[in-house]
Amino acid sequence: MDQPLPPRHHTLTLLAIVLGFFVFALIAFSSFLSIDAEGRDNLLANSSSLGASSPQTLSATDFSFPKVVVSHKKTPESVKAIYMSSWVAGSKEAREKMLKRIEGTNINSIVLDIKDTSGKIVIKLNSPALVKYQSEESRVSDITEFVDDLHQRGYYVIGHIAVFQDNYLTRVRPDLSMRRQDNNEIWRDAKGMAWLDVSQQEVWDYNIALAREAYSAGFDELNFDYVRFPTDGDISQIRYRNYDPNKETRVEALRKFFVYLHDNIQDIGVPTSANVFGMVTTNDDDLGIGQVIANVAPYVDYIAPMLYPSHYPKGWNGFKNPATVPYKVVKISMDSGIKKIEALGLSKNKLRPWLQDFDLGATYTAEMVRAQHEAVSDAGLNSWMMWDATNKYTLSAYQKEDN
Repeated sequence: MDQPLPPRHHTLTLLAIVLGFFVFALIAFSSFLSIDAEGRDNLLANSSSLGASSPQTLSATDFSFPKVVVSHKKTPESVKAIYMSSWVAGSKEAREKMLKRIEGTNINSIVLDIKDTSGKIVIKLNSPALVKYQSEESRVSDITEFVDDLHQRGYYVIGHIAVFQDNYLTRVRPDLSMRRQDNNEIWRDAKGMAWLDVSQQEVWDYNIALAREAYSAGFDELNFDYVRFPTDGDISQIRYRNYDPNKETRVEALRKFFVYLHDNIQDIGVPTSANVFGMVTTNDDDLGIGQVIANVAPYVDYIAPMLYPSHYPKGWNGFKNPATVPYKVVKISMDSGIKKIEALGLSKNKLRPWLQDFDLGATYTAEMVRAQHEAVSDAGLNSWMMWDATNKYTLSAYQKEDN
């Protein structure tokens, strides 16, 4: 049976209880102090907002950290950008390694994929107009946080959208694709890639909705690529829904897209840029793809000719292999492009070229990369974007003294 404790045992028990309470209080107080300053501020704010006369129950969400507040950076006076693939951006380890590599260089802007030619959208989607197509492949699941991190590091962030070449949406919505005249199947180019119908407004709306979504995620500028007609494959077999090549030129068909893009995105105030073939700067025709400076430049903030010397045909301007003379190719192209831009009454600063930092046609050294930068500078401009699909980049070509 239970026996009452002697008086001495009562005293010891009381001391033990007091000591235990003191230890518990100390642990609880230490836990409160371990909450970071931001967490304590949230806790105090939540507590004070309740009011003494209105007791409420706090849930776990009352103590969650605040989400990233989306912000945007102004376009630098001199944009010096490199492209980062979605595969690198989607790996925290890989992207951190790349960002560490470019520290101390003159790079101040990063180009990230939003939608590539696969048609897969690599950022998180919220818009019902986009979600319904299930085109999201969230390679960069923390895109808003990553863009914010780039902003904190001082980088201007450009989102890259492949518009008409789209292998995914053409499969989900074949009625929006370029079709074959002979069998009505989806038309494909020489590489087996499918294209969205340039003439369909629903295609335009889809890409504009994506652009607006990207802006809401923090992207500072939207760069539109593959804004053209196809260059290869059995082009004579292409059938369009709304475009009749016997009644309308390719140039006019693309102009309609750029006008529509401008009119339906200008309300959010995001800068836009459009990629065009490099030879658009020197040719007077549309190269068979519908691109001419006069029908693109007025409707975007920046026009981005892809002046990769390796992509110019042998014999261009008398050069046996244009890839081996990067300065001359870029300088000739920039000088001609500036004349075309200024003839429209527009500022030459609208011209911001893509340049080459990859081996094709020649092994590209730091000297050859710098030669392109010098050509842009000698043409009177100071902005460029660098392309290397492998993201390796010749870092010694981007030292700050090159500014």
